[in-house]
Amino acid sequence: MTCPKCNSENVNTQVVSEMTLKTKHRGIIYWLFIAWWWLPIKWLIFTIPAIIVKLFRPKRYKTTTTHITKCVCQGCGNTWDA
Repeated sequence: MTCPKCNSENVNTQVVSEMTLKTKHRGIIYWLFIAWWWLPIKWLIFTIPAIIVKLFRPKRYKTTTTHITKCVCQGCGNTWDA
């Protein structure tokens, strides 16, 4: 493998894992038809159980991991995707 910048043969390749964190949100239909009346009722009537559920419910996150092969030239330091 040769570097496209300096044509050197001294190139290392590595597999790099990139992780992204996304939060799961409710959709617009939920907020239009349910949430505007359900949330005030829930907090007025079910305050203590709602606090307990809020504390112990797992977070709504989704992680995605992607693996990318990167090449690094040891002569000039140029990096590119393989």
